[in-house]
Amino acid sequence: MTESKSMILGCAGKTLTPDEIRFYGDERPWGFILFARNVGEPEEIRDLVASMRDSVGQPNAPVFIDQEGGRVQRLRPPIAPNYPAGGAIGELYKKDREAGLRAAWLLSRLHAFDLRRFGITADCLPVLDVPIEGASDVIGNRAYGKDPQTVATLGKAAADGLLAGGVLPVMKHIPGHGRAFSDTHFELPTVDATLEQLRAHDFAPFKALNDLPAAMTAHVVYAAVDPNHPATTSEKVVREIVRGEIGFDGLLISDDTSMKALSGDFPSKAASILAAGCDLVLHCNGVMEEMAGIASRTTPLQGKSLERAEHALTCIEQCDAADEAAVRAEFATYFEAAV
Repeated sequence: MTESKSMILGCAGKTLTPDEIRFYGDERPWGFILFARNVGEPEEIRDLVASMRDSVGQPNAPVFIDQEGGRVQRLRPPIAPNYPAGGAIGELYKKDREAGLRAAWLLSRLHAFDLRRFGITADCLPVLDVPIEGASDVIGNRAYGKDPQTVATLGKAAADGLLAGGVLPVMKHIPGHGRAFSDTHFELPTVDATLEQLRAHDFAPFKALNDLPAAMTAHVVYAAVDPNHPATTSEKVVREIVRGEIGFDGLLISDDTSMKALSGDFPSKAASILAAGCDLVLHCNGVMEEMAGIASRTTPLQGKSLERAEHALTCIEQCDAADEAAVRAEFATYFEAAV
């Protein structure tokens, strides 16, 4: 069997073009990601996901999506309900801890129902970033709260809900995006906090959940660790912080390489990400020329990276026997408008 390459790619529209099918077949990405532009009618989504897998000859190739709730939610009505953001779960948790924890689990279990019916098997959730006052709103109410313990506790419940429904959780953005004062979609932020501050605040939720199977990096410079490179391309941050202090040994995926925070051309971005120690390069926008650049410097998935990728997929081989109608009814007791 031909090896998959260490990359996750998007596509341009609601169906694959002949060029995309040919390109994926030649370059063999390990997985794919969907965005709102790819979401059509229910049958179109199913067909798109199936054709992605067919293009690489892998019936279990993972298909990712950002389905958090709130403003980051790719499946919308009538495909899926509008769900509350993480911050709303956090507010409920403040008032009633048991209710907040249960709602976090239920929401993720509903995401799993919504995604699996289309063959989507990975959700870029939970958000484990802990925002500080004055930080960019790029995280904002996507976060469960402003203290590490709340974020870790609700993040674990969210991850458990996805896993129960056979969907891979991808915690983000390791080792923490909450201090960024600019939006990484447009520019590269530098965090000047001391290592002690980062340990106590930013790193803490990731350390608490370091046994989760997958994580996405932050395009953020941590001056106390490596003032010259964002975490995504910093061998020092990946080795000393992500793998070392945080103790995460799961599948490490870069944040989107088409975001403006990363400098350089696409071949050099891909090479830098893999050299830093990330397992997979993510490219989301479906622009063929950019994907070709990524593919030109992306190597086969092998060794420890392949082990991590295979372990991530084994985590979602089984699904609980939850009743969807019952889960929706219970969630409605907390957030009536969201079912």
